[in-house]
Amino acid sequence: MTADSSSSGRLERALASLRGLAVGDALGSQFFVPAHYPLLKRRELPPGRWQWTDDTEMACSVVAVLGAHRRIDQDALARSFAEHHDFDRGYGPAVNRLLRLVREGGDWRELAAGLFDGRGSWGNGAAMRIAPLGAWYADDPEQATHQAEISAYPTHQHREAVVGAMAVAAAAALAGAPDGPPSPEALLDGVVALVPKSAVGQGLRRARDMLDYADAGTVAAVLGCGRRTSAHDTVPFALWSAARCLGDYETAFWATAQAGGDVDTTCAIVGGVLASTKAGTPPAAWAERVEALPDWVPTEL
Repeated sequence: MTADSSSSGRLERALASLRGLAVGDALGSQFFVPAHYPLLKRRELPPGRWQWTDDTEMACSVVAVLGAHRRIDQDALARSFAEHHDFDRGYGPAVNRLLRLVREGGDWRELAAGLFDGRGSWGNGAAMRIAPLGAWYADDPEQATHQAEISAYPTHQHREAVVGAMAVAAAAALAGAPDGPPSPEALLDGVVALVPKSAVGQGLRRARDMLDYADAGTVAAVLGCGRRTSAHDTVPFALWSAARCLGDYETAFWATAQAGGDVDTTCAIVGGVLASTKAGTPPAAWAERVEALPDWVPTEL
């Protein structure tokens, strides 16, 4: 049995992952509000409607480009990021400037390559937005990692940021297997096999060795949970959390969020990976509380 490789089947999977990502992002971001800290400890939902952040906005561009081109077109992706860039969604200062300059006619290749004294950004932005691409390529995890690599470069050209995106896409593709998700061990083993040697890869191997740990806070203390907003400080923990809770979105969210750190991003990654599985959709009552996705995201092809 293989995943539906038709364009409509791919889009359906990508949209499911995008919705899961948006719920994790929007709900996770609520816990940066000091008044909501006690709610997080009690695993209670905050009031009101939950707005998503740059994680979801950029993921929407990934899905829109896949819908239009059936693959990642870097120029189209950079244009979409720039055209839909909302300064108030919580972008980092370097990406804010990059997208503004692209919108004004700048060359994303030069701009992204020049970040951080020519080293490129090693942030978690390329990883946080990419799970829907992995779901799109659930029939081909190798192609998922290749397309994720391509997708990172318009904003993140440091090796660790690129590998972080590859790892999340690989996890979402493997989780979306039509006969059900793999075991936690098989998921992380599969991701490690698909990404090149790197600090992210080393973190994933440590995450694999810690699957028998029950306390997310302990694991986060070892792996990191995004406090340094780098890919290698974010992706291993997020994929550890996703692997342990495949098929149980609610449990995965609370465990991830209570570890602290860059909560909207870790929960966006976890939400996008889990929603790539048939059993990993977020609770309907949660999804109803999240701001609607923008109307420029395709819903059919």
